[in-house]
Amino acid sequence: MIRYAMFVLGLFVCAFGCVLTIQANMGVAPWDTFHIGLQKTFGLTIGIWSQIAGVAVIMASYLLAKIKPTFAMFLNMVCFGLFLDLFIWWGIVPKPEMMVERTVMFLVGVLIMTVGIGMYLSPKLGAGPRDSFMLAMNERLGWSIQRVRLIIEITVLIAGASLGGPVSVGTVLIALLTGPLIQRTIPFWQMVMKKQYALPEPVERRAS
Repeated sequence: MIRYAMFVLGLFVCAFGCVLTIQANMGVAPWDTFHIGLQKTFGLTIGIWSQIAGVAVIMASYLLAKIKPTFAMFLNMVCFGLFLDLFIWWGIVPKPEMMVERTVMFLVGVLIMTVGIGMYLSPKLGAGPRDSFMLAMNERLGWSIQRVRLIIEITVLIAGASLGGPVSVGTVLIALLTGPLIQRTIPFWQMVMKKQYALPEPVERRAS
């Protein structure tokens, strides 16, 4: 139960960081560009489009590499989209006008987002929908994880930009900063979970 609580709390924190980057209006992550582009073009909310995209990539992962959906995968998809919409609906994150304020909000948002990622990955309940799709592409095509991730993110970025999603300097900064920051947040939260709750070692998924 503690593991699932940490998982959901991490998604909550990650969604808050994501909303900060959206409201800073300096560019967002590729998948967020895609979700915002869909929202601008077809309506609904950013969170709902995040959930719809999650369902699509879960199905694609199963079709490509027989990666079976897990409870944690669906919980990730549902909670993250819900938290995104709640933060936007509550209006607790204002849109700053001055460039300095926007920059600070953006950087804080990236930091909080990566802390949240470390939190929800630390219980080791499995990869989220998009990471599972990345693994499916890796197994199906035999390409490196880095190459697959780059191709996926460029594809959704182009698709999102064509639909009117935001692309700016922040998009590049997120790509450059999130990796190094996650490298530091994941070990910290894994240490907390293992020390406090005797978290078991993860079971490696074997290629079929």
